[in-house]
Amino acid sequence: MSWLNKLGFGTRTPTESSMDSSIAQGPDDDIPAPGQQFAQFGAGCFWGVELAFQRVPGVTKTEVGYSQGYLHNPSYEDVCSGTTNHSEVVRVQYDPKECSFDTLLDVFWARHDPTTLNRQGNDVGTQYRSGIYFYTPEQEKATLESRDQRQKLLNRKIVTEILPAKKFYRAEEYHQQYLEKGGRFGFGQSAAKGCNDPIRCYG
Repeated sequence: MSWLNKLGFGTRTPTESSMDSSIAQGPDDDIPAPGQQFAQFGAGCFWGVELAFQRVPGVTKTEVGYSQGYLHNPSYEDVCSGTTNHSEVVRVQYDPKECSFDTLLDVFWARHDPTTLNRQGNDVGTQYRSGIYFYTPEQEKATLESRDQRQKLLNRKIVTEILPAKKFYRAEEYHQQYLEKGGRFGFGQSAAKGCNDPIRCYG
């Protein structure tokens, strides 16, 4: 496999800098736009999750990426290897005057099955785990309350991890707004605010 890596295929050979877990395990030190807040959500493949949040009024920006892992500056291939502990996440920037964090939580719960461990549908792996990654004590409190309320509606135990947000690594550009731009089959899906068209997970 080493010759494939030299050609740019497969996972990278770890280097001292790439394995600096103190960076990857540190807090997300990016700063949202003035008056805005961040939230991070993992709910399976990030393509469909991002589109769901793009459609929410008051959400001003979405980015897909990787977080909660040990490898500094991971690639998609690194994350898919299942060896870095990263989760595929959507980082949502929202205006709290127009969109409450509770609204984002409602979208999160509705978008996936939070009772399946490391899996959503046919997507299996730790990178597809369910997770809410909070930036503030207020977000943490709202998340725990929301989870407890959601649990009352379900017969199986929720396995969503609830942890402080860590370093966010923006995914490769072709992953950004993937379904809006056409997805796998070239048919773009609407990201218009308030749109409730069914989301085709792969385009």
